[in-house]
Amino acid sequence: MLAEDSTLLREGLVRLLVEEGHEVPAAVGDAAALLREVGARPPDMVVVDIRMPPTHTDEGLRAALEIRKRWPGVGVLVLSQHMERNYAVRLLTSNAERVGYLLKDRVAQVEEFLDALERIRAGGAALDPEVVRQLVVRTTHSDPLARLTPREHSVLETLAQGHTNAAISEKLHISVSTVEKNLNAIFDKLELPHATGYNRRILAVLRYLES
Repeated sequence: MLAEDSTLLREGLVRLLVEEGHEVPAAVGDAAALLREVGARPPDMVVVDIRMPPTHTDEGLRAALEIRKRWPGVGVLVLSQHMERNYAVRLLTSNAERVGYLLKDRVAQVEEFLDALERIRAGGAALDPEVVRQLVVRTTHSDPLARLTPREHSVLETLAQGHTNAAISEKLHISVSTVEKNLNAIFDKLELPHATGYNRRILAVLRYLES
């Protein structure tokens, strides 16, 4: 399901998704309509603009958080014209699974947009590279990420986008074993619990956000 107040963008996304073999049971222009549609027939995923009528502030974000609370099995991808750090923190700290945050410019890069949808559908996360860069950059010496090396920072930024170890290896032109070594170092330096699963990877970013 889609919620986007720009008719041109909304119809363009519907056409793109249908052409790629997806079903779009509803495409609406405001957050209230999205909640009604999801309540009537929860979809696999929703794509929602953060700023929507009537105030064009955070209606879409609030709808996304409500969906995460009431229908936790529904994946959520939020779109934003500009990086909104507080909004990203609110979304990501609510639950790190089946969630994504992309800048609208990224939608024009069709393969990246479709890849983000697939990662969310599979139970992971998909964060815009620019969003991750702005979230992990700090200027204070108390930042726990200050313990990381430049290479570890690069690995953290890439894994936070939702990529697998193999994808990180390809993007950063390093071996998979080097990726694993850097991830273990990141987890240790950020004092993350020794647990398996996708959540531990995203905790590397969430621990920073909560600090």
